[in-house]
Amino acid sequence: MDEKPVNLNKARKARARAEARRQADENAVRFGRTKAQRLLEAARNEKARRMLDRHRVEDDPDAEA
Repeated sequence: MDEKPVNLNKARKARARAEARRQADENAVRFGRTKAQRLLEAARNEKARRMLDRHRVEDDPDAEA
């Protein structure tokens, strides 16, 4: 019997880390986007907001229609 004793705390923690890594990978596939994708979407939203603001028609209460 040349087997070393197994540290149960290390084995338990290693198993927990592996499970957490598996869960994180699964969440990244389901919900994740790259930083470039997030930045691109933010830039597109900002551009759309600016375009809408430029085309806004404001009512002038003193002007006669």
